[in-house]
Amino acid sequence: MLKLTIRTVPFLVLLLLFGVDQASAQGVSAYFGVGSAFDSAATQSGCPTGQITDPFVGGCASVNSMGGVFGVFGADFMIKPHLGINGEYSFRFAQSNYMPSEQLNVRPSFYDFNAVYQPSSGDKRIVPVLEGGIGGAKMSFYVSQSAGTLFNQSQFLVSSNHFQVHAAAGVKLYVKSDIFIKPQFDFHWVSNLTNQYGRTTVPGFTVSIGYTFGRS
Repeated sequence: MLKLTIRTVPFLVLLLLFGVDQASAQGVSAYFGVGSAFDSAATQSGCPTGQITDPFVGGCASVNSMGGVFGVFGADFMIKPHLGINGEYSFRFAQSNYMPSEQLNVRPSFYDFNAVYQPSSGDKRIVPVLEGGIGGAKMSFYVSQSAGTLFNQSQFLVSSNHFQVHAAAGVKLYVKSDIFIKPQFDFHWVSNLTNQYGRTTVPGFTVSIGYTFGRS
């Protein structure tokens, strides 16, 4: 699971859309949107609050919390009127400054595969959605380097992969017969994330726009 890459996730989402018998489906939805995910700054033993051991020169150095603007895309495949499966990928659009003293940046991303439960019928204008599943989280680190006086460039340094458990609650608000807006609250439990951040729990939210195929 942890060996899945960014390229793998879109492929699996496409499988959800096209690799199954849509004739027996109760509805197939694809969506994309924006949101955020949050975690506090890490603190390592022997360092003050909000600081960890500097991997380059030793000693303690300040690190920043997780936040910023994330993108999300995913797909739902409803096998039965109330039950289905889902694949979802969220990622921070831009690198964020992780360890300012070393110009070390980070770009978090999360991917998950879920069971989906819709308490109400999928033909309603308001459709609550509950998700639960597993996946992974990837923290990609970059070193920012000066390139003259006009701009900086970043070089990939290392990535840290983690197992995660995901849960979400949202609602599809159909503004037209097949087009919906989907606000969603997410909860990620990420194994060993305290190596980089303050908690293993990462709450978040997204607002997406999507389209449902085969909606009656």
